[in-house]
Amino acid sequence: MKICFLDIETVPTDRSLQENGLLEPQIQLDEAELLKKLSLSAVTAKIICICYAIEPPVDCEVQALQGAETEIINAFWKLAADCNLFVGHNILDFDLRFIYQRSIIHQIKPSRDLPFARFRNAPIYDTMQEWSKWGREHASLDTLSKALSIPSPKESLDGSKVYPYYRAGKLAEIIEYCKRDVDSTRQVYRRLTFTNGPGPAV
Repeated sequence: MKICFLDIETVPTDRSLQENGLLEPQIQLDEAELLKKLSLSAVTAKIICICYAIEPPVDCEVQALQGAETEIINAFWKLAADCNLFVGHNILDFDLRFIYQRSIIHQIKPSRDLPFARFRNAPIYDTMQEWSKWGREHASLDTLSKALSIPSPKESLDGSKVYPYYRAGKLAEIIEYCKRDVDSTRQVYRRLTFTNGPGPAV
């Protein structure tokens, strides 16, 4: 079975920033919340990187897709074409859904149709949902990692700092943060499935 562990990072589009008057050099405290909101919608934000690890082989190095958003999306769908399982934290309601929506905006046809049906763990395995068994307890990756004694990917950077880092030209740091998210998610997945490798065939 071919598993794709993934995570994306997003920032507001220039258009959404302009429409909301957020192109000034200094970001005020009340603007930070708006920036966060803009970053989470595919209508107002764009993908700046997708980090992924495709297994087997087990514990392979995490890779990054970066560049123009259309290039990132096209490259992702090429990778996704023959994967059997997609694993991520909040991947069902955010990462994969966001990729799909931005694909529509750019008129990039996905290489496959992924069902977004709930209460199932294939071909999309959402570690956030699987931890709560589809309940209301939505633990963050940081919280869940710490509970499972897995190194937290949020120690030096978290989602609230992605846009300021992007604005400062620190894309390399954002990508490293995104890669750490993938690594932590992979370890959480193995704990949740009681496996040391890619897991049983779906």
